[in-house]
Amino acid sequence: MGTLELDGVSKVFPDGDGEVVAVDDVDIEMRDGEFLVVVGPSGCGKSTTLRMVAGLETVTDGEIRLAGSVINDVKPQHRDIAMVFQSYALYPHMTVQENMAFGLEESTDLSDDEIETRVTDAAGTMGIGELLDRKPSDLSGGQQQRVALGRAIVRDPEVFLMDEPLSNLDAKLRSEMRTELQRLQAELDVTTMYVTHDQTEAMTMGDRIAILNAGELQQVATPLECYHEPANRFVAGFIGEPSMNFFEVERDADTLLGDAFDYPLSESTLGDIGDITDLTLGVRPEDISLADDPAGEHTFSTVVEVVEPMGDENTVYLRFEDAPEGETFIATVGGLQQISVGDEVHVEIPEETIHLFDGTTGDAVHNREIDE
Repeated sequence: MGTLELDGVSKVFPDGDGEVVAVDDVDIEMRDGEFLVVVGPSGCGKSTTLRMVAGLETVTDGEIRLAGSVINDVKPQHRDIAMVFQSYALYPHMTVQENMAFGLEESTDLSDDEIETRVTDAAGTMGIGELLDRKPSDLSGGQQQRVALGRAIVRDPEVFLMDEPLSNLDAKLRSEMRTELQRLQAELDVTTMYVTHDQTEAMTMGDRIAILNAGELQQVATPLECYHEPANRFVAGFIGEPSMNFFEVERDADTLLGDAFDYPLSESTLGDIGDITDLTLGVRPEDISLADDPAGEHTFSTVVEVVEPMGDENTVYLRFEDAPEGETFIATVGGLQQISVGDEVHVEIPEETIHLFDGTTGDAVHNREIDE
Protein backbone atom coordinates (compact mmCIF):
# COMPACT_ATOMS: atom_id res chain seq x y z
CA MET A 1 0.00 0.00 0.00
CA GLY A 2 1.44 3.39 -1.05
CA THR A 3 0.07 5.39 1.87
CA LEU A 4 2.33 8.29 2.87
CA GLU A 5 2.04 10.11 6.19
CA LEU A 6 3.77 13.21 7.49
CA ASP A 7 3.25 13.41 11.25
CA GLY A 8 4.39 16.67 12.88
CA VAL A 9 7.23 17.05 10.37
CA SER A 10 9.53 20.06 10.83
CA LYS A 11 12.75 21.22 9.23
CA VAL A 12 15.05 23.77 10.85
CA PHE A 13 18.17 25.16 9.16
CA PRO A 14 20.99 26.83 11.13
CA ASP A 15 21.45 30.51 10.27
CA GLY A 16 24.49 32.05 11.92
CA ASP A 17 23.77 32.19 15.63
CA GLY A 18 20.09 31.48 15.07
CA GLU A 19 17.95 29.19 12.98
CA VAL A 20 15.36 29.29 10.22
CA VAL A 21 12.21 27.18 10.43
CA ALA A 22 11.55 26.09 6.85
CA VAL A 23 8.77 23.58 7.62
CA ASP A 24 6.79 23.81 10.84
CA ASP A 25 4.85 20.86 12.28
CA VAL A 26 3.21 19.65 9.05
CA ASP A 27 0.62 16.87 9.19
CA ILE A 28 -0.47 15.29 5.89
CA GLU A 29 -1.94 11.85 5.27
CA MET A 30 -2.00 10.66 1.67
CA ARG A 31 -4.23 7.78 0.63
CA ASP A 32 -3.02 4.95 -1.57
CA GLY A 33 -3.11 6.08 -5.21
CA GLU A 34 -3.89 9.71 -4.33
CA PHE A 35 -2.57 12.66 -6.34
CA LEU A 36 -1.74 15.38 -3.80
CA VAL A 37 -0.54 18.79 -5.00
CA VAL A 38 1.54 20.84 -2.55
CA VAL A 39 1.24 24.51 -3.45
CA GLY A 40 2.29 27.83 -2.00
CA PRO A 41 4.37 30.95 -2.67
CA SER A 42 8.13 30.87 -3.13
CA GLY A 43 9.95 30.04 0.10
CA CYS A 44 6.92 28.47 1.78
CA GLY A 45 8.66 25.11 2.38
CA LYS A 46 7.00 22.95 -0.26
CA SER A 47 10.21 21.77 -1.98
CA THR A 48 11.87 21.22 1.41
CA THR A 49 8.92 19.04 2.41
CA LEU A 50 9.30 17.02 -0.79
CA ARG A 51 13.04 16.64 -0.26
CA MET A 52 12.48 15.32 3.27
CA VAL A 53 10.11 12.68 1.91
CA ALA A 54 12.72 11.75 -0.69
CA GLY A 55 15.45 11.53 1.93
CA LEU A 56 17.48 14.39 0.44
CA GLU A 57 16.95 16.48 3.59
CA THR A 58 16.97 15.18 7.15
CA VAL A 59 13.88 15.59 9.30
CA THR A 60 14.43 17.84 12.33
CA ASP A 61 11.30 16.66 14.10
CA GLY A 62 8.33 14.39 13.43
CA GLU A 63 7.93 11.20 11.42
CA ILE A 64 7.50 10.30 7.76
CA ARG A 65 5.78 6.93 7.28
CA LEU A 66 5.47 4.95 4.05
CA ALA A 67 3.00 2.06 4.15
CA GLY A 68 3.01 2.38 7.95
CA SER A 69 6.81 2.17 8.39
CA VAL A 70 8.90 5.12 9.58
CA ILE A 71 11.44 6.04 6.88
CA ASN A 72 13.18 9.03 8.53
CA ASP A 73 16.54 7.23 8.60
CA VAL A 74 16.13 5.10 5.47
CA LYS A 75 18.55 6.00 2.68
CA PRO A 76 16.95 7.60 -0.40
CA GLN A 77 17.72 4.65 -2.69
CA HIS A 78 15.95 2.28 -0.30
CA ARG A 79 12.72 4.25 0.16
CA ASP A 80 10.86 2.82 -2.84
CA ILE A 81 10.26 6.38 -4.00
CA ALA A 82 10.95 7.87 -7.45
CA MET A 83 11.50 11.59 -7.93
CA VAL A 84 11.11 13.81 -10.98
CA PHE A 85 13.12 17.03 -10.75
CA GLN A 86 12.39 20.47 -12.14
CA SER A 87 15.63 20.40 -14.14
CA TYR A 88 14.97 16.83 -15.43
CA ALA A 89 18.50 15.82 -14.23
CA LEU A 90 19.26 13.66 -17.26
CA TYR A 91 22.81 12.41 -17.84
CA PRO A 92 23.94 14.24 -21.00
CA HIS A 93 26.44 11.57 -22.10
CA MET A 94 23.88 8.74 -21.93
CA THR A 95 21.17 7.82 -24.41
CA VAL A 96 17.52 7.89 -23.41
CA GLN A 97 17.58 4.14 -22.85
CA GLU A 98 20.70 4.38 -20.69
CA ASN A 99 19.21 7.23 -18.67
CA MET A 100 16.06 5.25 -17.98
CA ALA A 101 17.93 2.06 -17.15
CA PHE A 102 20.64 3.56 -14.95
CA GLY A 103 18.66 3.68 -11.70
CA LEU A 104 17.56 0.06 -12.07
CA GLU A 105 21.10 -1.08 -12.80
CA GLU A 106 22.44 0.66 -9.69
CA SER A 107 19.72 -0.16 -7.17
CA THR A 108 18.19 -3.52 -8.17
CA ASP A 109 19.21 -7.09 -8.97
CA LEU A 110 17.14 -7.20 -12.16
CA SER A 111 18.71 -8.91 -15.16
CA ASP A 112 19.61 -6.96 -18.29
CA ASP A 113 16.63 -8.50 -20.11
CA GLU A 114 14.22 -7.48 -17.32
CA ILE A 115 15.60 -3.94 -17.28
CA GLU A 116 15.30 -3.67 -21.06
CA THR A 117 11.69 -4.85 -20.90
CA ARG A 118 10.82 -2.30 -18.24
CA VAL A 119 12.51 0.52 -20.17
CA THR A 120 10.77 -0.45 -23.41
CA ASP A 121 7.37 -0.65 -21.70
CA ALA A 122 7.84 2.70 -19.94
CA ALA A 123 9.04 4.35 -23.15
CA GLY A 124 5.91 3.05 -24.90
CA THR A 125 3.71 4.43 -22.13
CA MET A 126 5.37 7.85 -22.46
CA GLY A 127 5.32 7.81 -26.26
CA ILE A 128 9.10 8.04 -26.60
CA GLY A 129 9.86 4.55 -27.93
CA GLU A 130 11.49 5.96 -31.06
CA LEU A 131 13.83 8.20 -28.99
CA LEU A 132 15.66 5.51 -27.02
CA ASP A 133 18.92 5.89 -28.97
CA ARG A 134 19.06 9.68 -28.75
CA LYS A 135 21.01 11.84 -26.30
CA PRO A 136 19.22 14.48 -24.15
CA SER A 137 20.76 17.29 -26.24
CA ASP A 138 18.85 15.97 -29.26
CA LEU A 139 15.48 16.21 -27.49
CA SER A 140 12.98 19.02 -27.04
CA GLY A 141 11.98 20.20 -23.57
CA GLY A 142 8.79 18.17 -23.70
CA GLN A 143 10.66 15.04 -24.79
CA GLN A 144 13.21 15.47 -21.99
CA GLN A 145 10.35 15.76 -19.53
CA ARG A 146 8.87 12.51 -20.81
CA VAL A 147 12.24 10.79 -20.40
CA ALA A 148 12.47 12.02 -16.80
CA LEU A 149 8.98 10.69 -16.13
CA GLY A 150 9.79 7.41 -17.86
CA ARG A 151 12.88 7.01 -15.69
CA ALA A 152 10.64 7.30 -12.62
CA ILE A 153 8.05 4.87 -14.01
CA VAL A 154 10.54 2.05 -14.60
CA ARG A 155 11.27 2.02 -10.88
CA ASP A 156 7.66 0.90 -10.24
CA PRO A 157 7.77 2.78 -6.91
CA GLU A 158 5.27 3.06 -4.08
CA VAL A 159 5.34 6.88 -4.39
CA PHE A 160 6.12 9.43 -7.10
CA LEU A 161 7.57 12.79 -6.02
CA MET A 162 7.45 15.61 -8.58
CA ASP A 163 9.15 18.96 -7.97
CA GLU A 164 7.66 21.55 -10.36
CA PRO A 165 8.30 19.24 -13.35
CA LEU A 166 6.47 21.42 -15.89
CA SER A 167 7.88 24.84 -15.02
CA ASN A 168 10.50 24.79 -17.81
CA LEU A 169 7.95 24.17 -20.57
CA ASP A 170 6.11 26.76 -22.64
CA ALA A 171 2.46 27.47 -21.81
CA LYS A 172 0.90 25.28 -24.51
CA LEU A 173 3.13 22.28 -23.82
CA ARG A 174 2.65 22.73 -20.07
CA SER A 175 -1.11 22.48 -20.56
CA GLU A 176 -0.72 19.33 -22.68
CA MET A 177 1.61 17.73 -20.13
CA ARG A 178 -0.81 18.47 -17.27
CA THR A 179 -3.39 16.35 -19.06
CA GLU A 180 -0.81 13.67 -19.83
CA LEU A 181 0.34 13.50 -16.21
CA GLN A 182 -3.22 13.13 -14.94
CA ARG A 183 -3.87 10.31 -17.41
CA LEU A 184 -0.61 8.63 -16.53
CA GLN A 185 -1.11 8.84 -12.77
CA ALA A 186 -4.65 7.46 -13.04
CA GLU A 187 -3.40 4.61 -15.23
CA LEU A 188 -0.51 3.69 -12.93
CA ASP A 189 -2.50 4.35 -9.72
CA VAL A 190 0.67 5.38 -7.85
CA THR A 191 0.53 7.71 -4.85
CA THR A 192 1.93 11.03 -6.06
CA MET A 193 3.08 14.17 -4.27
CA TYR A 194 3.40 17.02 -6.74
CA VAL A 195 4.95 20.38 -5.81
CA THR A 196 4.13 23.56 -7.73
CA HIS A 197 3.68 27.30 -7.28
CA ASP A 198 1.17 27.32 -10.16
CA GLN A 199 -2.36 27.32 -8.80
CA THR A 200 -3.75 26.30 -12.21
CA GLU A 201 -1.82 23.05 -11.89
CA ALA A 202 -3.05 22.67 -8.31
CA MET A 203 -6.70 23.22 -9.20
CA THR A 204 -6.76 21.03 -12.31
CA MET A 205 -4.50 18.14 -11.32
CA GLY A 206 -4.86 17.31 -7.65
CA ASP A 207 -7.30 15.00 -5.91
CA ARG A 208 -6.50 17.22 -2.95
CA ILE A 209 -4.37 20.31 -2.39
CA ALA A 210 -2.05 21.00 0.54
CA ILE A 211 -1.44 24.75 0.87
CA LEU A 212 1.67 25.97 2.68
CA ASN A 213 2.64 29.46 3.80
CA ALA A 214 5.82 30.35 5.69
CA GLY A 215 6.39 26.66 6.43
CA GLU A 216 2.96 26.16 8.01
CA LEU A 217 0.18 24.02 6.57
CA GLN A 218 -2.89 26.18 5.94
CA GLN A 219 -5.39 23.68 4.55
CA VAL A 220 -5.62 20.22 2.97
CA ALA A 221 -8.79 19.73 0.95
CA THR A 222 -10.14 19.16 -2.54
CA PRO A 223 -9.53 21.96 -5.06
CA LEU A 224 -13.16 23.09 -4.95
CA GLU A 225 -13.23 23.05 -1.14
CA CYS A 226 -10.13 25.24 -1.03
CA TYR A 227 -11.72 27.59 -3.56
CA HIS A 228 -15.22 27.86 -2.11
CA GLU A 229 -14.57 27.02 1.55
CA PRO A 230 -11.11 28.42 2.36
CA ALA A 231 -9.91 27.85 5.91
CA ASN A 232 -8.51 31.37 6.22
CA ARG A 233 -7.81 34.60 4.41
CA PHE A 234 -4.45 33.42 3.06
CA VAL A 235 -5.99 30.40 1.30
CA ALA A 236 -8.84 32.56 -0.02
CA GLY A 237 -6.40 35.07 -1.49
CA PHE A 238 -3.89 32.56 -2.83
CA ILE A 239 -6.31 30.24 -4.63
CA GLY A 240 -8.11 31.85 -7.55
CA GLU A 241 -7.12 34.17 -10.40
CA PRO A 242 -8.02 37.02 -10.30
CA SER A 243 -7.66 36.90 -6.54
CA MET A 244 -10.52 37.31 -4.09
CA ASN A 245 -11.40 40.91 -3.18
CA PHE A 246 -10.99 41.85 0.49
CA PHE A 247 -12.57 44.73 2.37
CA GLU A 248 -11.79 45.63 5.98
CA VAL A 249 -15.06 46.18 7.83
CA GLU A 250 -16.45 46.71 11.34
CA ARG A 251 -19.67 45.11 12.46
CA ASP A 252 -22.27 47.48 13.91
CA ALA A 253 -25.38 45.51 14.95
CA ASP A 254 -26.54 43.82 11.71
CA THR A 255 -24.43 45.90 9.31
CA LEU A 256 -20.83 45.78 8.16
CA LEU A 257 -19.32 49.25 7.91
CA GLY A 258 -16.56 49.73 5.33
CA ASP A 259 -14.65 52.87 4.36
CA ALA A 260 -16.83 53.44 1.28
CA PHE A 261 -19.92 51.24 1.77
CA ASP A 262 -22.30 49.66 4.29
CA TYR A 263 -23.30 46.01 3.93
CA PRO A 264 -26.36 44.66 5.80
CA LEU A 265 -26.37 41.01 6.91
CA SER A 266 -29.10 38.44 7.45
CA GLU A 267 -29.67 36.62 10.75
CA SER A 268 -28.14 33.39 9.44
CA THR A 269 -24.86 35.10 8.51
CA LEU A 270 -24.81 36.99 11.81
CA GLY A 271 -25.12 33.66 13.59
CA ASP A 272 -21.85 32.50 12.03
CA ILE A 273 -20.00 35.62 13.13
CA GLY A 274 -20.86 35.45 16.82
CA ASP A 275 -19.36 38.30 18.86
CA ILE A 276 -16.60 39.19 16.39
CA THR A 277 -16.73 42.83 15.30
CA ASP A 278 -13.38 43.25 13.47
CA LEU A 279 -13.87 41.45 10.15
CA THR A 280 -12.68 41.13 6.57
CA LEU A 281 -15.32 40.73 3.88
CA GLY A 282 -14.22 38.68 0.87
CA VAL A 283 -15.90 38.16 -2.48
CA ARG A 284 -14.60 36.55 -5.65
CA PRO A 285 -14.59 38.65 -8.85
CA GLU A 286 -16.98 36.29 -10.68
CA ASP A 287 -19.57 36.73 -7.90
CA ILE A 288 -19.85 40.46 -8.54
CA SER A 289 -22.37 41.29 -11.27
CA LEU A 290 -23.64 44.39 -13.03
CA ALA A 291 -26.99 45.31 -11.47
CA ASP A 292 -30.17 46.35 -13.25
CA ASP A 293 -31.79 47.63 -10.02
CA PRO A 294 -29.71 50.41 -8.41
CA ALA A 295 -31.86 50.29 -5.27
CA GLY A 296 -30.97 46.72 -4.26
CA GLU A 297 -29.90 46.04 -0.67
CA HIS A 298 -26.48 44.82 -1.75
CA THR A 299 -26.10 47.05 -4.80
CA PHE A 300 -23.45 49.76 -4.95
CA SER A 301 -22.52 52.64 -7.22
CA THR A 302 -19.05 52.31 -8.72
CA VAL A 303 -16.77 53.86 -11.31
CA VAL A 304 -14.88 51.80 -13.93
CA GLU A 305 -11.12 52.41 -13.63
CA VAL A 306 -9.65 49.75 -15.95
CA VAL A 307 -11.08 47.14 -18.36
CA GLU A 308 -9.04 44.10 -19.42
CA PRO A 309 -10.80 42.28 -22.31
CA MET A 310 -10.08 38.53 -22.25
CA GLY A 311 -12.43 37.52 -25.06
CA ASP A 312 -14.91 35.33 -23.22
CA GLU A 313 -14.90 37.69 -20.24
CA ASN A 314 -13.79 41.14 -19.12
CA THR A 315 -11.75 41.74 -16.00
CA VAL A 316 -13.02 45.07 -14.67
CA TYR A 317 -11.32 47.19 -12.00
CA LEU A 318 -13.95 49.19 -10.11
CA ARG A 319 -13.89 51.90 -7.46
CA PHE A 320 -16.69 52.60 -5.02
CA GLU A 321 -18.13 56.05 -5.70
CA ASP A 322 -16.93 57.39 -2.34
CA ALA A 323 -13.55 55.64 -2.35
CA PRO A 324 -10.28 57.48 -3.09
CA GLU A 325 -8.57 57.18 -6.48
CA GLY A 326 -6.64 53.94 -6.87
CA GLU A 327 -8.61 51.92 -4.29
CA THR A 328 -10.09 49.37 -6.66
CA PHE A 329 -11.63 45.93 -6.57
CA ILE A 330 -12.14 43.44 -9.39
CA ALA A 331 -15.24 42.05 -11.08
CA THR A 332 -15.30 39.47 -13.85
CA VAL A 333 -18.17 39.99 -16.29
CA GLY A 334 -19.18 38.48 -19.62
CA GLY A 335 -17.08 39.36 -22.65
CA LEU A 336 -20.08 40.63 -24.58
CA GLN A 337 -21.07 43.15 -21.91
CA GLN A 338 -20.20 46.66 -23.07
CA ILE A 339 -18.28 48.51 -20.35
CA SER A 340 -15.71 51.28 -20.69
CA VAL A 341 -13.27 53.20 -18.52
CA GLY A 342 -15.03 56.08 -16.75
CA ASP A 343 -18.49 54.47 -16.83
CA GLU A 344 -20.58 54.78 -13.70
CA VAL A 345 -22.14 51.36 -13.06
CA HIS A 346 -24.08 49.67 -10.30
CA VAL A 347 -22.82 46.29 -9.12
CA GLU A 348 -24.42 43.68 -6.90
CA ILE A 349 -22.53 41.66 -4.27
CA PRO A 350 -25.06 38.98 -3.23
CA GLU A 351 -24.89 37.94 0.41
CA GLU A 352 -24.93 34.23 -0.47
CA THR A 353 -21.56 34.67 -2.26
CA ILE A 354 -19.57 36.48 0.44
CA HIS A 355 -16.88 35.16 2.80
CA LEU A 356 -16.08 36.64 6.21
CA PHE A 357 -12.78 36.32 8.06
CA ASP A 358 -11.78 37.20 11.59
CA GLY A 359 -9.94 40.49 11.23
CA THR A 360 -7.40 39.50 13.89
CA THR A 361 -6.63 35.84 13.18
CA GLY A 362 -7.61 35.64 9.49
CA ASP A 363 -9.63 32.47 10.16
CA ALA A 364 -12.78 31.98 8.09
CA VAL A 365 -15.96 32.47 10.12
CA HIS A 366 -18.40 32.34 7.21
CA ASN A 367 -18.01 30.93 3.68
CA ARG A 368 -20.28 31.32 0.69
CA GLU A 369 -23.22 29.00 0.19
CA ILE A 370 -22.61 26.09 -2.18
CA ASP A 371 -25.44 24.48 -4.11
CA GLU A 372 -25.53 20.76 -3.32
